[in-house]
Amino acid sequence: MEVGEILHKIKRILTDKKGSSFPLIVAVTLCLVMIFTGVSEYFRLMIIAQGVRDAVQDAVISTVNDNYDDVYHGVREGYSGGYQPMADDFEESLDYGTIYDRLDTILGLSRKSGYHVKTTSEGKIEFKIWNLEVDIRNAPLALGDRSDSRFEADSSIMLEVPVSFGGRLLPSMKMKIKTSAGYTPKF
Repeated sequence: MEVGEILHKIKRILTDKKGSSFPLIVAVTLCLVMIFTGVSEYFRLMIIAQGVRDAVQDAVISTVNDNYDDVYHGVREGYSGGYQPMADDFEESLDYGTIYDRLDTILGLSRKSGYHVKTTSEGKIEFKIWNLEVDIRNAPLALGDRSDSRFEADSSIMLEVPVSFGGRLLPSMKMKIKTSAGYTPKF
């Protein structure tokens, strides 16, 4: 073969259109994989946040239910606050319960360095929570015409979830989760 024939074959190979879309297909496939990975990570973060919110709400509802035994049943008057009779008067009686212990049980958390941490089977941190704040608002003893007759508990907790994309660890997602629960007598 002479040089002219070799150059002619190379020119024919380069000008041939067969397989020219292969690089484009690879690029589109890689882009779709990256988009799918990003969407999957987003859904993972939202599922964890929703699960923690539900668990906190469940723990707060349990605390509100624990206060049921101290709720003064003013059926005639139509109010329900956490009060205990004391001599000639009533004294406020609130039970904050053990919300962290309930969360540890519900979510399978362990305590590490001031945080309540959920770890994966490989020992990596899946998420951690801290800074639980609970505000219990007792219903007033004598309502009159007031409408705030519920025994309520509001809570908030900080959640941190490590974020990874493409094998790299990105800044963690941190958010404050707020929940509320209340008790109103049925009868």
